[in-house]
Amino acid sequence: MSVWQGSEGGAIGLSEVRRRVSEEEWQARLDAAACYRLIAHFGMSDLVYNHITVRIPGAEERILINPFGWLYEEITASSLITIDLDGNVLLNPHADLGINAAGYVIHSAIHRARLDVACVIHTHTTAGIAVSAMKEGLLPISQTALRCFPVAYHDYKGPALSLDERDRLAADLGAASVMILRNHGLLTVGASAAEAFNAMYWLEMACRAQVAAMAGGAALNRLPEEVIARTIHLYQPGTRRRFGLLEWPAMLRLLDRLDPSWRS
Repeated sequence: MSVWQGSEGGAIGLSEVRRRVSEEEWQARLDAAACYRLIAHFGMSDLVYNHITVRIPGAEERILINPFGWLYEEITASSLITIDLDGNVLLNPHADLGINAAGYVIHSAIHRARLDVACVIHTHTTAGIAVSAMKEGLLPISQTALRCFPVAYHDYKGPALSLDERDRLAADLGAASVMILRNHGLLTVGASAAEAFNAMYWLEMACRAQVAAMAGGAALNRLPEEVIARTIHLYQPGTRRRFGLLEWPAMLRLLDRLDPSWRS
């Protein structure tokens, strides 16, 4: 496993990436770069830490991940590193950068266990960490929170550097799309980058709302169980639309207005 070495896979330079990869991989790179930029834009990044991975279509054992040392707002389609699920670096456009080992452990576990997942997003936001430290976790006290249910939970055992952590991560996530890593942060998955980002956006907003409501000190208005169950049902992809797909073109237009370099 060579996940922390910059030279594995051969550094080819950013300008060479577009020419060297398939159309399917290039589209995956665009989706991943857009995710990184959006997470930064909406205030969910954490210096050079955390990770977003996107599976390459037609090469299910290969995923894209950020170079360890770049800010999310700097990520471009060409800058991403291709690795396999065993941690081998297959294409690295950087001579001096590799990937974060914890990112490999967390993301490879989920991509290996969930073939339906194309994108995994992990964050360490203030609100996300705050809710992850609360014994009850995410409370069903707002429509935004109910959009995120069902929520899976993963107990903290220290930094995710051990390969033994992978089985526990996959088992705790199960079939869910949203997971709170207790005393750690947030994680969402999706069948596309669009869906994973949408899930993370609403999970983050739900956490911010919960922290704000609890900070006020007033008693929380608890919803009846039947209202909670009905609302969760109405927000399931099989009941309504798959959330994120309608919104994605608007998100890309936003990025293009802000800085179209993410496409390079």
